[in-house]
Amino acid sequence: MALLNVIGAINQALDQEMARDKSVVVFGEDVGVEGGVFRATVDLQKKHGKDRCFDTPLAEAAIIGTAVGMAINGLKPIAEIQFSGFVFPGYDQIVSHVARMRNRTRGRFNLPMVIRMPHGGGIRALEHHSENLETLFGHIPGLKVVVPSTPYDAKGLLLAAIRDEDPVLFLEPTKIYRAFKQEVPEEDYVIPIGKAKVVKPGNDITVVAWGAYLRETEKAVKQLEEEGISVELIDLRTISPIDKDTIIESVKKTGRFVVVHEACKTYGPGAELISIVNEGAFLNLETPPTRLAGFDITVPLPRGEHHYLLDSKRIADGIRKVARF
Repeated sequence: MALLNVIGAINQALDQEMARDKSVVVFGEDVGVEGGVFRATVDLQKKHGKDRCFDTPLAEAAIIGTAVGMAINGLKPIAEIQFSGFVFPGYDQIVSHVARMRNRTRGRFNLPMVIRMPHGGGIRALEHHSENLETLFGHIPGLKVVVPSTPYDAKGLLLAAIRDEDPVLFLEPTKIYRAFKQEVPEEDYVIPIGKAKVVKPGNDITVVAWGAYLRETEKAVKQLEEEGISVELIDLRTISPIDKDTIIESVKKTGRFVVVHEACKTYGPGAELISIVNEGAFLNLETPPTRLAGFDITVPLPRGEHHYLLDSKRIADGIRKVARF
C-alpha cells in the first residue's frame, strides 16, 4: 500500500485508469503541462501523451461541451473545472445536455464522463474559489454527485465514477487535499456510488457528514465519546443518489439525527436529509432533527473565512444539544 493524501490518491486513480483504458482522456485549464493548480494531474501528460492529457482555453462552456461530444463518440472524458465557482459559464451545458442526453435520446446515447472540480472553503482563497454547490447539482435529474472524504475513498469513488455509464460530478474538498495521509491500495478497487459508510457505530445519536466536514465531525465525536455520548457517524459519500436506507436504519436505532455540512443552511442538503428521516423514521425520533451548516451568506474572503466555517467545537456543541434534548 502507498501512503497518500487526497491529491495523491486522485492522481493515482487517474494514472491507473488512463493506463488501463485508452479511451480515458483528461483535460482542463492548466492540467497538462503544469499538472493542475493543485497538481492532481501532475505527470499525466508525460506518461500518457499530449493527446490524452491536455490544456484548454479558459472557457468552461467549451470544456464541458467538448466532453459531451467526446462521450457520445466513444471516449471517456474527465474534464476538470479549476474551481467550482468557475463552473457557471458551463452550467448550461451540464443542465441542458450532460444531464439530459440519455433521456433526450430515449437511451440511444449515454455520457460516460466525469466533471472534477475543487469544492468548498478552508484554504483562504479568493472570491469564487470556495463555493459549496452540491445542492445545486444534486437537484438535477440525470447527474450523480460524489464528495470523497478520505484518500481511500477518493481513489475508489473516482474509479467508479470514470467507469460509470452516466455523467458524474466529482467534488473534491480543497481543505483536505493535503490535510492528512492514509494507506491506499495500489491495486484496482472501486467504491459503489450511492452507498454511504458507517464510519463509527453508536447508539445515542446519528450524525451524517461528508467531504472536509467528516474530519471535523470525527474530532467532535471523539470529544463526545469521552463524555459518554455514543455517536453513530455516517459518511454520506454521495449527494446523488442518497443512501436513504443506511440513514433511516441508523435513526431507527438511535432516535436522534444531526447533519453537518459546509453549504448554506437554507435549501441546503441537510434539509433533504431531514425530510428523508422524517418520512422514513418519524415514529422513532425522540428529538427534532437538526442541521449544523454554513451561514446564508457568500463564503467570506480570507480574513473572515474562519467565522463561516464550522469547527469541531461548534459541531460538538450542536450534537451535544440534540443528544441531551
